[in-house]
Amino acid sequence: MRSEPTPFEGGPMDGQVLPVHLGPTGHPPKWYEIPVPAPDGGPPTVLLYERVTAGHTKRLGLHKGWKYTYLPEGTKPRIRWPWTKPPRP
Repeated sequence: MRSEPTPFEGGPMDGQVLPVHLGPTGHPPKWYEIPVPAPDGGPPTVLLYERVTAGHTKRLGLHKGWKYTYLPEGTKPRIRWPWTKPPRP
């Protein structure tokens, strides 16, 4: 399985570069979760990072790779399919 060195921005992993496995399409996963064990033995805290483009080239606008940015709220947004009804209040 191929991997790619991917930088992390924000949060506790700021400035770190980790090898991230690529999927069948050649892209790293959309979300990267890092479980951090609790010191008192409770449930682990999960650090959540979202994949974004690292930048674009000047002439053609092609993306230069991927990086992960920290999401402090720690929850993934729900997938919204066009055929589902909105949640009731």
